[in-house]
Amino acid sequence: MSCPICKKFTVQSYRPFCSKRCADIDLGKWFGGDYAVPSHDPEEAIEALEAIEKQSSRLH
Repeated sequence: MSCPICKKFTVQSYRPFCSKRCADIDLGKWFGGDYAVPSHDPEEAIEALEAIEKQSSRLH
């Protein structure tokens, strides 16, 4: 099995990754929304837009 981040061989203690570094990179991708699944639910879209507007108003 190869690491999904760098393609090196995996290490049992970090499986499916090869190291803590690659595991942390993957976690960062989850937190950053890189693995988000798009939704086609109109209610979720409205909620997401409202959340973005709320965050934007806090920053300004």
